[in-house]
Amino acid sequence: MNKAECGIALVTGASSGIGLATAQALRREGYRVFGTSRKPMPDTADGITMLICDVVDDASVQSVIDEVLGRAGRIDLLVNNAGLGLFGGAEESSVAQVQALFDVNLFGVIRVTNAVLPSMRRHGKGRIINIGSILGLIPAPYAAHYSAVKHAIEGYSESLDHEVRAFNIRVSVIEPAFVRTVFDQNGIKPDSLLNEYDRARADFDALLRDVMPKADLPDVVAGVIVKAATDARPRRRYTAGKTARQISILRRFAPAEIFDKSLRKQLRLPV
Repeated sequence: MNKAECGIALVTGASSGIGLATAQALRREGYRVFGTSRKPMPDTADGITMLICDVVDDASVQSVIDEVLGRAGRIDLLVNNAGLGLFGGAEESSVAQVQALFDVNLFGVIRVTNAVLPSMRRHGKGRIINIGSILGLIPAPYAAHYSAVKHAIEGYSESLDHEVRAFNIRVSVIEPAFVRTVFDQNGIKPDSLLNEYDRARADFDALLRDVMPKADLPDVVAGVIVKAATDARPRRRYTAGKTARQISILRRFAPAEIFDKSLRKQLRLPV
C-alpha cells in the first residue's frame, strides 16, 4: 500500500506515548488520522483530529465512531491502544479492581472493534491493530492481571482475524516489551496492599527504574504498527523492539525449565 492508497485511521489513547507516536507516524504515512483521549484535547499541529472517547462507555464509543464516519465516511484502520497498567502481587487486587482493568484493556478493545466492524464490512476492507504486549506470551510476576489481559488480547485478536477475513478485514496484534513512556507511572496501584509483598514490590519498582531509561522509544512501536497497517499480507503478530523479539524466540524454542530460570534471573527473583 502506498501513500496515495492510505485512508482513514482511528487511534484510541492517542494523547501521549505509543498512541500519539502512532497517530503521528500514520499521519506522515498519508493517513487522515483521528485520535481519541478521555479528556478534551486540541487537534495537533501536524493534522491529527482529537476526539473525546471513554472506551468503557458504550455510548461514548458509538458517539466517536459516528463522528468519524460522519466526517470521513469510513474507517480503514483502527488501532486499539487505550489501556491501563496494574502492577503488584496478584492477591493484592480485589476482583472489582481487576474487572475495572479488564473493562478498559479488553472490553474497551471489544467495544470499539464492534462499533467499527459494521462500517468496515460495508466497505469491504479494513485493518484492526490491537496493542498487546510480550507479557501476552510469557508469565509476568507482579503483573499477573495485566498479563492475563494481554493473553486475552492475543486469543481474541487471532480468533477475530479468522472470522473477518471473509470481509477483507485483517486483525493483527503488536507485542512490545518495555517502552519508554509514563505508562508504568500512570498504572493502577493495588487496592489491598499486603505487607508480605512490600519487599517484592520495592524490588519490582527498582527493576522498572533501571530498565525504563533503556527501553524502546514509542516511535519503535509506532513504526511496527505502520508496517502492520500497510503490509500487503499482514501477519497476525508483530513483535516490536529487540527485547520483545528475543523474548518471543526464547519462549518458543527454549525448554520450559531454562526459560523459567532465565525469566526469574531477569526479574531478580530467587532461582
